[in-house]
Amino acid sequence: MDAVAAELLAEARKHDAHRAARTLVGGPAQRATLIAMAEGAKLAEHDAPAAGTLLVVTGRVRLHTRDRDWVLESNQLAAVPHLRHGLTALTDAVVLLTVALR
Repeated sequence: MDAVAAELLAEARKHDAHRAARTLVGGPAQRATLIAMAEGAKLAEHDAPAAGTLLVVTGRVRLHTRDRDWVLESNQLAAVPHLRHGLTALTDAVVLLTVALR
């Protein structure tokens, strides 16, 4: 996973949105996606999946809802809030997002 993370981070630095992603595991009920974000990149507020977790592989991110935010660092795992939420890279970061599709 480290090699894929480094490759995605290099791609993210080149993209206008400053992020890149690759689905590592997919199926009818779940998906695991590696997301690389250059420092300052944002995933705008969006609806929550049925269930999900966010593992910070490297770097530091801010996971936030309208009323609350969490700063997560390398090797920290958090449940994705069951509310609209967004994500901001406080440093160059790579996260593993796992979501239930049902």
